[in-house]
Amino acid sequence: MGKLFGTDGVRGVAGKDLTCELALQIGRATAAELTSLDGHRPRILIGKDTRVSGDMLECTLAAGLCSVGADVDLLGVIPTPGVAYLVRKYGADAGIVISASHNPMEFNGIKIFAGSGYKLPDEVENQIEAYIDNDCAGIQLMTGDDVGRVTYRTDGIKDYADHLYESINGDLSGLNVCIDCANGASAAVARQLFPRLGAKCTFIGVEPDGKNINAGVGSTHLDNLEKAVIEGGFDCGIAFDGDADRCLACDEKGQEIDGDKVIALLAMNMKEKGRLDGNTAVVTVMSNLGFIKFMECQGIHTEKTAVGDRYVLENMRENGYAIGGEQSGHVILLHHATTGDGELTAGKLLKLLAESGKKMSELNGIYAQYPQVLVNVVANAAQKAAYKGDKVLADFIENEQQKLMDMGRVLVRVSGTEPKIRVMVEGQDLEAIDLCAKRIVDKINERIIEG
Repeated sequence: MGKLFGTDGVRGVAGKDLTCELALQIGRATAAELTSLDGHRPRILIGKDTRVSGDMLECTLAAGLCSVGADVDLLGVIPTPGVAYLVRKYGADAGIVISASHNPMEFNGIKIFAGSGYKLPDEVENQIEAYIDNDCAGIQLMTGDDVGRVTYRTDGIKDYADHLYESINGDLSGLNVCIDCANGASAAVARQLFPRLGAKCTFIGVEPDGKNINAGVGSTHLDNLEKAVIEGGFDCGIAFDGDADRCLACDEKGQEIDGDKVIALLAMNMKEKGRLDGNTAVVTVMSNLGFIKFMECQGIHTEKTAVGDRYVLENMRENGYAIGGEQSGHVILLHHATTGDGELTAGKLLKLLAESGKKMSELNGIYAQYPQVLVNVVANAAQKAAYKGDKVLADFIENEQQKLMDMGRVLVRVSGTEPKIRVMVEGQDLEAIDLCAKRIVDKINERIIEG
């Protein structure tokens, strides 16, 4: 078997790549590894988003855990960062989320948080994979009273919403906000949280049917929110993805506010209040050059990592930084959370807006972004592996970078969560970068996809 855990857990089409059998094995292997660490009977939380395959995977994952003697607390539908928080609050040994985040409905995923609230370290993931590669041979299955028990908890949403309310600690009175919950996991928390903070709220994307998560709504489809904000005369719009670990926004004119802008605004605010540890924000190589140059002008250092919020978090923890994230909307506020939290991010952004006395469009205009062209090339696992080993293609991409010189940059990478090769070209000349991106995509198709 190839590497099971990607940059954000195990991910694939439910029932095809992520099967019931695999979920059962992940449960057994996880329980066995946690038990082996100190020999005690582990207790594990499970949360999920709203996609139809969640129930199926929840049942088999819980069965695998219980078969090795772990007790399971089922939290039901809850945001991913809610599980990361509650695993610490409830003193559990691990928290598991069944979600494919921003991906379409047919996908699902399994990601695991340690008792610390942080994602499992690589060495533990590797050991779980080793068990699964060996078909879970040697794992002792329990009988009688040693079999694990399942408990249904109903207090998770309230406890998590209370935590967010205290962490945001703001008064949003006077704000009229449209909030898009992506037909995902955020709705129950958002409906408690934002009105409690004082905002007047209209919610869209709050009618999940198991099939419509992220479908034309949420942070991957901002046009729906932007239209609603303009037509409804809202002060701004907020959009979450399916599991609410990311947040994007738009101003009152319907103009997008991406993760870079959110990080810049919050980092500046933290610096003013003496809360920007290390005077640094951690971002990825995808962050816009306009963002990098703006932060330099503000006297704020930026650290750049590989794409993936786990790499951002690793850098933050190693160096003691307080804020980091991705252009796509993952924002990690380490003073309050152990992972990206869309609703926490939204609350902090709205608090900043309320306190500033400005319009959101004024905040959105803090710097000019360099044009970016992003193209996704659909590629299976074998094709992604072929891309990584193709020297002719690597030389071609390097030559395209040289053509741009200092006027832009090229970034081509395989996705860690989807069957895609992502091509990004950025620069001041939109026509030039658009042609550059097309040439690279054509070459990838020629050598990898069609060849």
